[in-house]
Amino acid sequence: MTRPQIREATSVAPSDTSTSIVLKPDVARQIQLQHTPLTSYTDVPYAEPGLRLDLFVPEGPGPWPLVVYATGGGFVMADKANGLRLRNYLAENGFAVASIQYQTAPQGAVYTDGIAQVRAAVDHLRTNADEYGIDPERVALWGESAGGYLVTRAGLEPSLAVRAVVNKFGAVDFAGIADDFDDESKAGLGTPGIPLAQYLHGPGTTKTVHDAVPDANPLNHITADAPAFQIWHGSADGIISPSQTLKLHNALREAGVESTRYVIEGTGHGDLAILLGNPDDALPWSTEEVIGLSVDFLRKHL
Repeated sequence: MTRPQIREATSVAPSDTSTSIVLKPDVARQIQLQHTPLTSYTDVPYAEPGLRLDLFVPEGPGPWPLVVYATGGGFVMADKANGLRLRNYLAENGFAVASIQYQTAPQGAVYTDGIAQVRAAVDHLRTNADEYGIDPERVALWGESAGGYLVTRAGLEPSLAVRAVVNKFGAVDFAGIADDFDDESKAGLGTPGIPLAQYLHGPGTTKTVHDAVPDANPLNHITADAPAFQIWHGSADGIISPSQTLKLHNALREAGVESTRYVIEGTGHGDLAILLGNPDDALPWSTEEVIGLSVDFLRKHL
């Protein structure tokens, strides 16, 4: 599959960190796999059309709490093989971890399809919990970038009844996705008919991301009964404005929902730095400090 062309903003304005925790992790302290025995299930069908998931389950009696992981990809690709080291690490720390496929804009999908596919994955795993050794009552969602959006929007549906959501640099209010960027980047993301606009409005649209779709915006679905959130962003993220996750964090707190937002100082859009030719910039995201905070959060709520 051809990877999409990625354009990073040339400047990122600082956003408010007064309600967040700013970190500068020691990149020398990377997570290390212990090669703990895990049971692996590969290409498990969970929904039409032909969607599949991969699952790691710790060996032992269980039942294990479940984390459902949705990768990023700009709504143009969603490779469930991504995040392998992270998923292994989570499983070694006592979680069943599923990585899911979901449909993207080039496949004619829109945001409601993605939300439904996150739900279908959770439903499948709950229905087959005994087979996999999963506790169907202890479920969390984890997503990065486009996946961060999907798990946030899906996780705010009360009927899904997840206990926690980890959103790593996922947008929420697409009309403002470039608010912190230079004028050229803002104009590019406002181009009619780009894949993100198609994911919001449908294939062949001539609309832009600035044409609001209220149902798509997670901010419009927050209630006091929402699950606990852990939110992450890099202060130098040139793909999704850091103020996006700040809007989510502040709205959750205003509704009385537990939310903790971490900002990693000076870093960008997660592992995307590797594709942009700056692999060292991705290192903070896989440190013991950063991943350890997420493990602690999941243990607390699961």
